[in-house]
Amino acid sequence: MVLRELAIMLLRDLRDPRLRGVTLTSVKMADDLRHGRIFFAHWEGRAHAADAIKGFRSAEGFIRRNLGRALGLRHTPDFDFEFDPGPESAARVDALLRETRPRE
Repeated sequence: MVLRELAIMLLRDLRDPRLRGVTLTSVKMADDLRHGRIFFAHWEGRAHAADAIKGFRSAEGFIRRNLGRALGLRHTPDFDFEFDPGPESAARVDALLRETRPRE
């Protein structure tokens, strides 16, 4: 539910150019919903992760306010933003496997 609301905000409301090319991969929330970790990938890879984190931090107040409102939370959570290397690693493994496949 949190991931869906964040993805909607990213597509519809957040206009920061540092967040272009960002895809949310997962969200891990604490049991009391007061803290969460947002994992994201960037289509240009790890090189743009630091800029994306700055963009998320710049929009954090907006994200917290709107997420709390959309989900009806009594306390709005604090977030950490982390680059998820999984998609980048998967693409690299896929490319290596394609190179080793015999040509027909």
